Amino acid sequence: MHRLHRTIVLLALLAPVAGCKSVALKFAADSLASTGEAYASDDDPELVRAAVPFGLKTMEGVLEERPQHEGLLTSLASGFTSYGYAFVQQDADFADWDGKLDLARAGRERARRLYLRARGYGVRGLDVRKDRLGQRLLAGGKDARAALDEARKEDVPLLYWTASAWALSIAADKANMAGIAELPTPIAMMERALALDEAWNDGAIHEFFVVFDATRSAAEGGGPERAKAHLDRALALSMNKKLGPRVSWAEGVLVQRQDRDAFVRTLEEVIRADPGEVPRYRLVNIVAQRRAKALLAHVDDLFL
Repeated sequence: MHRLHRTIVLLALLAPVAGCKSVALKFAADSLASTGEAYASDDDPELVRAAVPFGLKTMEGVLEERPQHEGLLTSLASGFTSYGYAFVQQDADFADWDGKLDLARAGRERARRLYLRARGYGVRGLDVRKDRLGQRLLAGGKDARAALDEARKEDVPLLYWTASAWALSIAADKANMAGIAELPTPIAMMERALALDEAWNDGAIHEFFVVFDATRSAAEGGGPERAKAHLDRALALSMNKKLGPRVSWAEGVLVQRQDRDAFVRTLEEVIRADPGEVPRYRLVNIVAQRRAKALLAHVDDLFL
């Protein structure tokens, strides 16, 4: 957040200088694109909840002047996806579990719009990386598969965030059959990202498949054993310090198995953990602990 504040101040100071507008905008764009690091280590989710929208809108404003800035497009894709999940989707889930169905529906619809916004920036970023790569993926079908064959390791961040936003937008509107029909494309994007750089972002792609493989059978390419393999790899790549994969495992596989003892034990371990042992995981770990507490509060609703 300090970096974001400095960037805004410097942008205001530099922009009026004759002949320096393009330099100032490039500096601002580069600086804004890296502000996520400051949020990641924060220990106050509510402060971040309040700050992130201002940061995202500032980036959107700079993007209007630098529409092909890959760093800004990536940051906007990741920022809107992360904000939508951590602070909108999660609140909607909590409301649903508490029986506040109207609030849950409204929250999921807002989250869906944020995810689609994120997907739009991701598609634009992929287009910047390779001519029409994002648009070809958006079209789906054979053209999308051919486009993925052209993707390389350096495309993984945008593949991941675009696919995450896309899949989450579909999950937020499960009654939309047209959206569900699109699901193979973001999954193929994630599979390609995994093949290109399975260790990216300390196992983030494996974390995605912990969740996704719990929703499909072994015959469909998923199932508990596949989810467990991704869990083990995600934990190994994060030095066993990320808490989110354990929460996803409990919520997905252990509820499906109706293994109440393992569910409770796993989530209690998550809650006891030090979320800031690795500073760059602090915020996501605190968010994971909040979900773990909410799940435990509803354990009687999840198990027969």
